[in-house]
Amino acid sequence: MGLRIQSNIAAFNSHRNLQIADAGLSKSLEKLSSGFRINKASDDAAGLAVSMRFKSQIKSLQQAGRNASEANSLLQVAEGAADQITNILQRMKELSTQAASSNTGQTDRANISSEVNNLESEISRIASSTKYSGSSLIDGNFGALGVSSGAGGHGSLTSANGVTNVDVSNAAAGTEYSISVATAGNNTMTISDGTTSQSVSLGAAQTGMNTSTLDFSNLGIKVTVNSAYTADGMSDGVLSTMTTADSTSSSFQVGYENNANNKISFSLANLTAGAAGLNADVDVSTQSGAQTALASIDTAIDTLANARAVIGRTQNQFGFASANLASTVENLSAANSVIKDADMAFETVDFTKNQILLQAGTSMLAQANQSPQSVLSLLG
Repeated sequence: MGLRIQSNIAAFNSHRNLQIADAGLSKSLEKLSSGFRINKASDDAAGLAVSMRFKSQIKSLQQAGRNASEANSLLQVAEGAADQITNILQRMKELSTQAASSNTGQTDRANISSEVNNLESEISRIASSTKYSGSSLIDGNFGALGVSSGAGGHGSLTSANGVTNVDVSNAAAGTEYSISVATAGNNTMTISDGTTSQSVSLGAAQTGMNTSTLDFSNLGIKVTVNSAYTADGMSDGVLSTMTTADSTSSSFQVGYENNANNKISFSLANLTAGAAGLNADVDVSTQSGAQTALASIDTAIDTLANARAVIGRTQNQFGFASANLASTVENLSAANSVIKDADMAFETVDFTKNQILLQAGTSMLAQANQSPQSVLSLLG
């Protein structure tokens, strides 16, 4: 083997291997200190891309889980209020039954009537004041397609004219409707969207009856009226127009994509006294009025039962959605861990190997750098 001093090949080789060992040791330290196998794109470009998608999905699903929990809390508030209204209606039923009996004196019946009126007012107060994070829940404004414009909210369809509620939950969003009545004695109302028109007559024989619903099924609109409703009490011809809202506010995101499968939408019923059909129909100051009131209260109780059924099944839906989200987050986290997380046992072994190689490389480089010194013996 020749002795050269200009090019120490052994030293070059030792230095190169020393750099490789040092780079390996640095990577091992980075992985052990961070706990990740992939810390930058150069570690595993394809793996990093997959891991980033997983992480984005996991974060979105975790927030979706919180959304579902919030929705359940909202529904619990609504259910609590609906439960109290149910108790009130049952008390009103009890009092009306007492007032409908001949053994109840007029003085007692007057006292009963006062309590019934107070209870009816309390129903509307509870419905109007039940809110969650500032949003009213059971006054007909949450999650139901409502009227966004029109005089008095319902055009000229007001309680003064015997109209207690206008349900547009199945109507087209963002649509203007014209409302007109005919004074021909059949109490006929006509609603039109400009393309489809439908007329519904309450009938002269029904005038003075309790709550009835004019069902404009072709348009998805229902108008609830009580005994005060007569077309003659309104102006003949077009009353006004009303426009349905463009959208509802009851959509809860329970996924990371923008489609119907990643959302749960629901609406809560209007549980005010008027919407339940009570209003002027509950008058227990006379025996006959009390007997008539029994039917109205039964209708209201049925409305409450249906509303609470909706709340209950929606709570169950959100419960299953939350459980599924938790399971999905767990599985995606496990998949992401396989791709990105470091195997600490393997990295410790690799770290030890690179540490030994670094020490050996340093020693060998020192030995290689000593080799040219032997040339001096030839010059001596």
